[in-house]
Amino acid sequence: MLVAIVGMAGAGKTEVSRVFQKHGWQRLRFGDVTDDELKRRGLERNEQHERVVRESLRKEHGMAAYAKFMIPKIDAALPHGNVVLDGLYSWEELLVLREHFGKKLVVLGVYTTRQLRYQRLTIRGERPLSFEESRSRDIAEIEKLNKAGPIALADHLVINDGSLKDLVHAVEKFIRRLSSS
Repeated sequence: MLVAIVGMAGAGKTEVSRVFQKHGWQRLRFGDVTDDELKRRGLERNEQHERVVRESLRKEHGMAAYAKFMIPKIDAALPHGNVVLDGLYSWEELLVLREHFGKKLVVLGVYTTRQLRYQRLTIRGERPLSFEESRSRDIAEIEKLNKAGPIALADHLVINDGSLKDLVHAVEKFIRRLSSS
């Protein structure tokens, strides 16, 4: 089985994917494509450089670039068990993955209110963002990376407006439903 996690920055995608991983799923991060390119270019990992890389890779390879880069990794992982994809972004990426994996692909949206996401992003340990940086990132990801479509048309939705314990409980419930279907 293949589950792609979608949501805006700070919604909790990484925490959700970690719950899957704790339950034996292999976790593949779309963000690794960005991280690898940052290293290749010798750039520091920060919001400004990440944005440049995300946008330039898509400009050079098309809006489905990350999906195209990830398909060989997903294909290699699936024979060894279930796979969770942390951080699917664009509509075009979703279309490419749906075309390649068909009904094996389930999209799980993670939703958190904007205010709560921004609060969480200011205090996260890795790459914290100010409210203005969070707002700017939201706009850039919606306008330039076509991020809203996969979220709007997710197959399932988890609301992440409570504690981490609440989120873990909701995701584990979803995993049990997947396992029984």
